[in-house]
Amino acid sequence: MRLRLCAVGRIRSGPERALIDDYLARFDRTGRALGLGPLDEVQVETRKSHGPAAEAELLSRNIPEGAALCVLDERGRTVASPDFAARLAGWRDEGRASACFVIGGADGVDPALRDRADTLLSLGPMVWPHALVRVMLAEQLYRASAILTGTPYHRA
Repeated sequence: MRLRLCAVGRIRSGPERALIDDYLARFDRTGRALGLGPLDEVQVETRKSHGPAAEAELLSRNIPEGAALCVLDERGRTVASPDFAARLAGWRDEGRASACFVIGGADGVDPALRDRADTLLSLGPMVWPHALVRVMLAEQLYRASAILTGTPYHRA
């Protein structure tokens, strides 16, 4: 199952970019044996578009047809890492060809796109900068693959 991380805005070089790239590479190495991956990242530029509806249009163009859709949203459910891993494996085992994880802009994800989601996921009640949300999601995807392979990275 191919995975895609779609996010509003660009992260330039720096510590956040280095962490994202590191976790994406780790996921690709670990996930391959599980039938997960590759994991690619799409950053949509919002200079000419304004607001959640315009961002949703840009994001929607990059969501693969039939993909399991997970939208990160403050109103979503918080889940433990093993449960997140199980959800990812469940989509794969259902025969989904791809899964897409969406991170909206500063004003959140447009309700129409949010309503299409298979899963609404929250990283907790605190508000996080978008760059850190991308790092945390990339890490959780790697952690999920580590859980599914049984490596000692995740200590339960």
